[in-house]
Amino acid sequence: MSQENQAFLEVHGLKKSFGSGETKQEVLRGLDFTVRKGEFCVLLGPSGSGKSTLLNILGGIDGADAGEILINGDKLEDMNEKNLTRYRRKHLGYVFQMYNLIPNLNVKENIETGAYLSDNPLDIDELLKILGLFDHRYKLPNQLSGGQQQRVSIGRAIVKNPDILLCDEPTGALDYTTSKEILQLIEEVNQKYGNTIIMVTHNEAIRLMADHVIKLRDGVIRHDDHNENKITAAELEW
Repeated sequence: MSQENQAFLEVHGLKKSFGSGETKQEVLRGLDFTVRKGEFCVLLGPSGSGKSTLLNILGGIDGADAGEILINGDKLEDMNEKNLTRYRRKHLGYVFQMYNLIPNLNVKENIETGAYLSDNPLDIDELLKILGLFDHRYKLPNQLSGGQQQRVSIGRAIVKNPDILLCDEPTGALDYTTSKEILQLIEEVNQKYGNTIIMVTHNEAIRLMADHVIKLRDGVIRHDDHNENKITAAELEW
């Protein structure tokens, strides 16, 4: 990992609640953590722990009630809507549980929609080969398996060459074998391109392949650990 001691993402005192009065629910209760550049960080926790809310705030999709987030020294709260849009376009890639592909565009065209958002996109044909999709590049999404569709989704996110790749349960809709293939792909992307990866999951096994594991429960960080003896995605069992 290059620049491994650099705090690339910093979160200080982050709070978020929904509702008001008697129905007010505190979802995040003052989170503090840092993620280093190039790290593979897993946000682990059960449903309702606040991990997806946290991911949405990191992605600029939702706002926090209190606290601050810094990306490479830049404060998210200081950005107006125009700058926030530019931040999302320039620095972030998103991979969701549901693939959200454009049905009337083929594989290559779906990935190209991500390239258009970048000033410095990756080579699409090279990326298609890494994704194992080169021979399927002219197929439509409905001609692909679930695992292949998720590969397209990852390709669309990573072709921008983003600083941070946010993954929200990317294997949640996939079977065991396909899940491991996707995790191996994300691992390869992290190693080849050096993107900082933040992945939300409830699958405890995935923490074993991560550099950094943050466990949440009831909106609080219960554990914040660096994995000194991580294993490869291929070695995971659950």
